Amino acid sequence: MDPRIVTAGVAVIGVPAVLIGYILGVEWLLRLAPERRQARIRPWLWILPAILLLGFFLVYPTIATAVRSLQDKTAAANFIGLANYQYFFSSDATLVALRNSFIWLVLLTAFVVGGGILTAVLFDRVRYEPVAKSLLFLPLAISFVGAGVIWKFMFDYQLAGHPQIGTLNGILQGIGQPPAAFLLNPPGNTVWLILVGAWIWTGFAMVILSAALKGISPELLEAARVDGANELQVFRAITLPLLMPTIAVVATTMIITALKAFDVVYVMGNGAFDTDVLALDMYHQLFDFGQPGRAAAVATVLVVLIIPVMILNVRRFQAQEAIR
Repeated sequence: MDPRIVTAGVAVIGVPAVLIGYILGVEWLLRLAPERRQARIRPWLWILPAILLLGFFLVYPTIATAVRSLQDKTAAANFIGLANYQYFFSSDATLVALRNSFIWLVLLTAFVVGGGILTAVLFDRVRYEPVAKSLLFLPLAISFVGAGVIWKFMFDYQLAGHPQIGTLNGILQGIGQPPAAFLLNPPGNTVWLILVGAWIWTGFAMVILSAALKGISPELLEAARVDGANELQVFRAITLPLLMPTIAVVATTMIITALKAFDVVYVMGNGAFDTDVLALDMYHQLFDFGQPGRAAAVATVLVVLIIPVMILNVRRFQAQEAIR
């Protein structure tokens, strides 16, 4: 029998059957428990599969990666202590990747949040709002690899005096200006890559912030205008503070996205000319250099960098729940 048919059968029939069987089994077990304890036990039994999946696919790989970062590249995986971390913080290449990741973190978050706020406010005031929002959101529907290929052609550079096939350099040549090597000169080339990421993600931020903007009471804004506040004062004193919880969510998403940036950097130069980032360096260490221990160390550093962001996010949610 074709193994694809077996796989399809398991997915279409087996998984729902197991799910239904688990539900019936849980309810049968609950009937055996004392009635006063059923309400307390039921939630734990319902979330047990999710906890097991989370442990198997997230907690266990994280712990295994941390352990692997303390081992060498041999098949025996001998423990070498913090040697991989020592290499990470002493190698010029990994320090450049770390620097670029922080540049991505700051600029991508600023560009996307700032662009999302600006477009959400402006598009909220035009009659063709759905069309404008659809056009801005469209890049997010493109795969990141596809976006990287598109912009690689946009930034393409040929020496002065040669025909320019890159769109931007074609425009510069058309107006009598010399071509620009957008992706060849650090650290500006990293900024151009970040702009590609911002082009992809600004539509996402705009949609989320626009939804929050529409949740603000029009009467509140109109009352401020009646009291003599101009549009800038209304935005600074009322709109922006009310948008801050949503801005924090978008900013958190962008910080995590920036720290794990990979696709655009890989497609548009593979980290050449000092554009490497941590996620791409991890890929190179594992697949190009055959250093799984060093790759695991880079992955562990990424996790450590993301943990404070998640802690702040959890505390913010807890504070909001306390207010409610």
